[in-house]
Amino acid sequence: MAFADRAEAGARLANALDDYQGEDVVVVGLPRGGVEVAFPIARHLDAPLTVVLIRKIGFPMHPELAMGAIVDGDEPITVKNEDVLRRGHIPKIIFDEVAQRELAEIHRRQKIYLRDRSSVPLEGRVVIIVDDGIATGATVRAAIAGIKARKPRKIVLAVPVAAEDSLETIRAEVDEVICLEPLHRLGAISLSYHHFPQLTDNDVIALLDAAERPSTPQ
Repeated sequence: MAFADRAEAGARLANALDDYQGEDVVVVGLPRGGVEVAFPIARHLDAPLTVVLIRKIGFPMHPELAMGAIVDGDEPITVKNEDVLRRGHIPKIIFDEVAQRELAEIHRRQKIYLRDRSSVPLEGRVVIIVDDGIATGATVRAAIAGIKARKPRKIVLAVPVAAEDSLETIRAEVDEVICLEPLHRLGAISLSYHHFPQLTDNDVIALLDAAERPSTPQ
């Protein structure tokens, strides 16, 4: 299965999440690409859309390969990809340096994405975490850890495509996983899409702004 773009992937996921119609749901998109997938889900479920600010901690020579991830909160939470760290012989000082750079980027995005928006409470609610795909799973696992600290009633992970081994690791950390295309071998996530542009900060802001406006009746 190949997706036309993130919006189409989100529409397909929305249909797979019909059981959550009428529930007290919050849809959480992981910036940047996950927000575009999350938007049609939030519309379909008539649920608020928000973001969890999280950054991949990339391998120094290959930034797309995750050594781990960091998520902001009252206290930043870091998740390490121990296999990558072990294979790459990455010393702690290098990991920490990259993590601090990514935390600074989280704080920058926090100022521009959230601005004067009211925070969306997660405690006691069904939280649906959405990304545009999962490779190593480090980013999503950090998001899950950050969201758990906010005491939701239930956590659902919804993604269009993911590596099967990463999904198996994540299943134990959430209440439900919905993945349209689990793959035994996953190359670049972009290969699962016909159109997969890099989103900008303005794209994310526009989606969050649109989510706050009433939907147009069909």
